[in-house]
Amino acid sequence: MSTQADRQSIRDLAAQWRDWAARPVMKERKRLWRAVHDVKAERPVILFETAWIDDYVADSELRCQDPFLRTVEKNMRITLRQAEELGDDLVVEPYYRLGWRMLFSDYGVPVKIGGLTGADKSIAYSFSFPIATPADIARLRRRIVAVDREKTLRLHATLQDIMGDILPVKLGNYDPFAYEFDVGEFGDLGFNGNFFFGLTWQLYRFIGNARLLYWVCDEPQAIHKLMAYMLEDRLATFEFFEKHGLLDFNTDSQMAGPRSYGYVSDLPAADCGRAATLKDLWGWAESQEFEMISPAMYREFVLPYLARLSERFGLVYYGCCERVDNRLEAIIEAIPNLRSVSVSGWSDLKKCAEILGKRYVYSRKPTPAYISGSSPDWDALKKDMKATRAAARNCNLEILFRDVYTTAGDRKRLRRWVDMTKALFEM
Repeated sequence: MSTQADRQSIRDLAAQWRDWAARPVMKERKRLWRAVHDVKAERPVILFETAWIDDYVADSELRCQDPFLRTVEKNMRITLRQAEELGDDLVVEPYYRLGWRMLFSDYGVPVKIGGLTGADKSIAYSFSFPIATPADIARLRRRIVAVDREKTLRLHATLQDIMGDILPVKLGNYDPFAYEFDVGEFGDLGFNGNFFFGLTWQLYRFIGNARLLYWVCDEPQAIHKLMAYMLEDRLATFEFFEKHGLLDFNTDSQMAGPRSYGYVSDLPAADCGRAATLKDLWGWAESQEFEMISPAMYREFVLPYLARLSERFGLVYYGCCERVDNRLEAIIEAIPNLRSVSVSGWSDLKKCAEILGKRYVYSRKPTPAYISGSSPDWDALKKDMKATRAAARNCNLEILFRDVYTTAGDRKRLRRWVDMTKALFEM
């Protein structure tokens, strides 16, 4: 039950959010993001992902006692602090977004997740890997997907009552990762609006890394069966959203891919005023878990399934942390609606730039280890951005700094990195 103090805290934050959203710079940033995603970039855009940083907004700073409002408060404080401090191309929309609360059964073979405890619980996990032999695949069952409309609408009504006269609350989509990790009843990881394919993500959780490597040689049909099962599961899940009217356009500050915004002219705008379909949305394909197999094996065991799922969406963002330069041409050929490609430090930056050219978005992911921990390596950070500039300066470039989990209490380093990167790119 919320208290008057809780309500006032949320209303105060909503007023700050509304004021930030009304600033002219937000309209300009949206235009710049859209230009990059329209492959007509005017300059690179930069965004730092702060939601994962454990000390960015400490629990001791929160005032709300109600668990749901406390989650909303933390999400709002993270966005507002970033707007105030970082100087990146963060966009604050003139509304707050709430995802549907979903209900998922297991896959017939429960995957038990264990992890660290305490401050490091979000960065290390172990899984039970229940499929130990190809025969175990027969134990898989089709997942049951449902939406908890009553709870979601109640939460939406609560927020609307508290702050709707200041900041409207939009409802739609969901946070897929909130159901993968133990983030609490009302928790989320900031991935709302993201349609993450996660085929090999789940395959790894079924069979483990050793079998991923061995079975492509020893049990190839088992891998195909598992990939076909996961393709059917994801199609059924995404089609459930479409059939039941749960979709919302992710062409705003929702995630089109791993932290990339969705602004683009080739899909309907978020405020177009009609119901969304999957063809109106961005989808996110990747295969981090199979980065270590050969390009030929990737084309056999992974790419056909990603391509099938990609067909259901309007545009596709590909990749996350895996190397892509040795299979990028095959990805481009197989996924005609590809628009953005993640280029991490594991990839050949120059080769990716040559392949992507001006036809696609070069979505650069700086190396998080250089800025994390007690002592940032500023030489390495500068070298990383200089290499990006040399390789991709003439590309449709977005720079998305992700997977930073701690700043050791030194938030100023984030602004320093933003300022350094802007100076290097003469922004």
